[in-house]
Amino acid sequence: MGITNSNKVVNASRIDCDGSLLVTLSITAAPDIIANPTDIVLMLDRSGSMTGTPLSNMKTGAKTFIDIIAEATGGTASGEIGSGSGIGIVSFASTATDDTQIITSVDTLKNAVDSLTAGGNTNHADAFSKAMGLFDPQSNNVKVIVMFTDGNTTVGLPPAPVAEQAKAQGIIIYCIGLIGSDGLDVDALNQWATAPAAAHVAVTPDAADLEELFKELAENITKPGATNIVINEIVNPDFVITSVQNPNYGTATMLNSTSLRWNIPQLGVSASESAQLEFYIRHNSQNPGTKKVNQSITYQDEEGNVVSFPDPTVSVECDIVVNPEECPIPVDLSVEGCSDAVLVDMGDTYLESLGRIIQMDVKIKNVCPGKRVALAAILTEVDADGMEYQRGMKAMTIPAHNYSTCRDVLVKCIKFVVPEDLDVSGSSTTAMCNQRNFKARFIAHNIDTDYRCCEYELTL
Repeated sequence: MGITNSNKVVNASRIDCDGSLLVTLSITAAPDIIANPTDIVLMLDRSGSMTGTPLSNMKTGAKTFIDIIAEATGGTASGEIGSGSGIGIVSFASTATDDTQIITSVDTLKNAVDSLTAGGNTNHADAFSKAMGLFDPQSNNVKVIVMFTDGNTTVGLPPAPVAEQAKAQGIIIYCIGLIGSDGLDVDALNQWATAPAAAHVAVTPDAADLEELFKELAENITKPGATNIVINEIVNPDFVITSVQNPNYGTATMLNSTSLRWNIPQLGVSASESAQLEFYIRHNSQNPGTKKVNQSITYQDEEGNVVSFPDPTVSVECDIVVNPEECPIPVDLSVEGCSDAVLVDMGDTYLESLGRIIQMDVKIKNVCPGKRVALAAILTEVDADGMEYQRGMKAMTIPAHNYSTCRDVLVKCIKFVVPEDLDVSGSSTTAMCNQRNFKARFIAHNIDTDYRCCEYELTL
């Protein structure tokens, strides 16, 4: 399976315009045996030629094999082979014996290996038959036979047809050979094993190599999740990367303000492992909206795993920003390297008006006591042809007075700001002191009244 999970999340669904986000990348890799539970039968030679060091080294190798499978399936702590896999032991000499069924107990399996004693001839066919009999034909688990022998067949039926029958049933056969005192037919091992033989047969003349051969085979069966991982992350140009935390696996390097690279030498080689990288990004634009965090993210490894990451979004809320005036065009100047001062003629610059402020007072006539007044002021500008242009309107509430009779009320300081770029005077000059013509209108009416609309009762 290789990579079993990949994810990318952010810690917020919305941020302010200059807000920051914590981005978390994570991937999980596991040996294939976790995603594809496997039943394995260790078919171990205990014939007389195995007496002494060969048997001892074979036992060490077989137990190392069991430990690696247990670790790869996540069952080490409990002493059980996990993730739905199991191992069985078949040993053989003149005849074969089922020393265990396909089970998960590491201790039981190791005890069965330790209890083996050498003696007798070599019957490979019976061993293959007994090993095939341990598999449940109804199980969907991958089925594997690991056959170890140090010699040629001396009794029993020809083993090749039985091995072919096993392969026809979908059983994968690995062969480990030790060139013992009676010699070893390597061609026979190549014939019995699943093709290609180069990937399924290992032979050594030295019993000291057996542990390493069993170890390598166990690692091959479990298969690495991923090696030489390279993840390249480029964030949306509206964001910048502000910091990158140290990942729990591998190293992360910030390439520039919007991209980083995460390298992981290996992950999930012998057991399921999860790698995580956290980094912070900050929004670096004035444009609001729902935005993707990624511009792109790519993944590659030696095994060719195909991995995709989610594409999270975040809602960015920005204030409306208006730049009503452009900055002046700069004038270039330079100071020589050995000079302490420079005299530069910067040319002319002009005063720029901020506009006109029109402040008006108006008197509202005959306002009765206890009556609030609504007042509207409307300002227009008049061009040379007498056309009027709206320049603003204000509405305000004038508080009631408590005098005994109606009084005039003076409303002071009603202000309008009229920018200079709205000038419609029609003058041919561009000076900021052009005459500008305006009209002001006022509308006032009582808010409070004793009037009530006619009340009536509808009778049906």
